[in-house]
Amino acid sequence: MKLNAVIFDMDGLLIDSEPLWKEAADELFKSYGFKLTTKQYATTTGLRTKEFLTAWFNHFNISPDKIAEAEKLIVNRVIELVKQKGRPLPGVPYIFNFFLERNFKIGLATSSGPALIKVVIDILDIGKHLQAVSSADELAFGKPHPEVYLNCAEKLGVLPTQCICFEDSYNGMISAKAAKMKCVIVPAQEDNKKLVWEAADLKISTLNNFNELLLNSI
Repeated sequence: MKLNAVIFDMDGLLIDSEPLWKEAADELFKSYGFKLTTKQYATTTGLRTKEFLTAWFNHFNISPDKIAEAEKLIVNRVIELVKQKGRPLPGVPYIFNFFLERNFKIGLATSSGPALIKVVIDILDIGKHLQAVSSADELAFGKPHPEVYLNCAEKLGVLPTQCICFEDSYNGMISAKAAKMKCVIVPAQEDNKKLVWEAADLKISTLNNFNELLLNSI
């Protein structure tokens, strides 16, 4: 089926917020006396904040009663940090123009909540290009479940098989593939050689590298 819609993840793909999420998490977890290694943190990248906290609070035997307050603290801190330091990742204007020129419908599917989504959309100035925004934070299931991508496709008025998705995390990639969509993975440089990306339809090092030939190849 001909592709006619593109859906983008947000954190770590369009904006360099992943280090800021880790900074906020480090600040929070420090108050509990522990710190995640980079490898540990990477295993939960792409999850909703509540699930991220649940996983690590359970791992470190911290009471689940503290999760709700911790979620508010970490989200508010990330919003603060993104406003201060958030920058678009390479290729964002290029990739939007690429799909606008081809009359693709454009959507955003992210694990982040509405407050952060609004901040990022404003920083990137992409609101005028988005026909649909889907937040897993408002849905029953988060990534790697496909619901957020299926929800976004429904809002766009297209079939999942008509969508190409761009992701940077393992959990996001699994979410997109479970939704029966094509998935282009743009991993962080330090994760580029991981074998797990073989599950994607295509791997590129930057959004700037995507082109007509690659689009036709998938």
